[in-house]
Amino acid sequence: MLSLLWLFDQLVYIIFWIIIIMVVMSWLIAFNVLNNSNNIVRQINYTLHRLTEPLLAPIRRFLPDLGGIDLSPLVLLLGLMFLQRLLHEYLV
Repeated sequence: MLSLLWLFDQLVYIIFWIIIIMVVMSWLIAFNVLNNSNNIVRQINYTLHRLTEPLLAPIRRFLPDLGGIDLSPLVLLLGLMFLQRLLHEYLV
């Protein structure tokens, strides 16, 4: 049972960093630091969005529209950190 909790904790950790990378990459694309017409950038961006969109879409339905600001990654990161704290309390 402990190994399953550890595995779930590692999965949460990986999802956390995938979301951080997706947010930073979207900022770099928005500020024209990365060019989205580059095949490698486009493939990485597509993969990150395919991985994160199933987690972010339900959160976006509940958040109000703030124009160009998307707070769903922040809400998801806070939820993941809360879940990780719960797992760490149970593992220790």
